[in-house]
Amino acid sequence: MKRYPSTTALRAFEAISRLGSVSAAAEELNLTRSAVSHQLNVLEEVVGFALARREGRGITLTRKGENYALEVKKALTILLEASRVNCEEEMIGKLTISCAPGLANYWLCRKLSGFTKKYPKLSLHILSSSFPSDISNDNVDLFIAYGNGNWPEKYVKQLMTIRLFPVCSPHFFHQRGGLGHPSNLVKMPLFHLVNHTDWRVWLAANGVSNTQLEGGVIFSDANLVQSAAIAGQGLAIGDNMVSGDALEKGLLIRPFEKSIESPRAYYLVASPEKVERKDVSAFIDWLEGLVSDAQSRYDRPK
Repeated sequence: MKRYPSTTALRAFEAISRLGSVSAAAEELNLTRSAVSHQLNVLEEVVGFALARREGRGITLTRKGENYALEVKKALTILLEASRVNCEEEMIGKLTISCAPGLANYWLCRKLSGFTKKYPKLSLHILSSSFPSDISNDNVDLFIAYGNGNWPEKYVKQLMTIRLFPVCSPHFFHQRGGLGHPSNLVKMPLFHLVNHTDWRVWLAANGVSNTQLEGGVIFSDANLVQSAAIAGQGLAIGDNMVSGDALEKGLLIRPFEKSIESPRAYYLVASPEKVERKDVSAFIDWLEGLVSDAQSRYDRPK
């Protein structure tokens, strides 16, 4: 009679395949190293072939083991999904969202109560990616990523377009008695996101071309750029989403009305399997409703 592998053995093997170490798998599962090794041995007996090779203190999957690991991950995902939905209206379990840092801090994290009130038994986990276009974390169910939309073999849907424009604090603006013509900005402290591109494009659209921007401060994410601008340290390129709340509260102002459309945008990115889940679908529907409302208030193309 054919034996079925235990879920404990499958979980141990999945953790080993993902983490590349028996010790790391044991720590994640809160088991001893010997217990995890035992589960691996039991699973190999059930399937009838070697899943991994021990190499010193490390472990490497065999070719059959690599293929089996993919199937195990799918099977465990199905089991997890079966426990997520208690009934048609009530969702339980864990939903993990990764969001670009600036959008997470200045927009998403200020809106979450609407979703948590609607789904009080769903545990929502919000992560901040290491860079805006990063979708490398396999534990994430849905990414809100900033980029050009090129994520092959993934579900990709544009969430919002972005318009770019200069922002600064009211104190910075009044301290200088206004900023005058856009050409004056090249002599002022400018903040940049990753590189000088956004400022160069905006200045060119305002008649200041062939500008050699030197100095300034380059930040790794929009969160830091906007924080520095709010603190009155200089001028930044803001956008209709990250800067919207700060503009409404008067923490930032737009010294020039002209905006340009960013060549990048925010996208929803997920694996095709995860996007079919009811909790992921519910979060997407809620998020798109928020974006529709926010963009109608914040967008002011000039």
